[in-house]
Amino acid sequence: MSDRNNHWISQREDGTWADKREGAKRASGLYNTQKEAFDAAREKAKQEGGEVIIKNQKGEIREKNTYGKDDPRESKG
Repeated sequence: MSDRNNHWISQREDGTWADKREGAKRASGLYNTQKEAFDAAREKAKQEGGEVIIKNQKGEIREKNTYGKDDPRESKG
């Protein structure tokens, strides 16, 4: 089952970085840098509660961050 509040950050063939909500057919936004895509996805995840999953240029998961009401940890970060 997918969590529709999760956001996947990955690089597209044209070099842009996409923020794609889990289960969506199309990207929520396209950005010039990975940081811009991450910042946009993080803001959405903070508002909705969810996770931001960042893929590196090879398509491998590089980092996961949980935000908002669904965060299972009490610690910051």
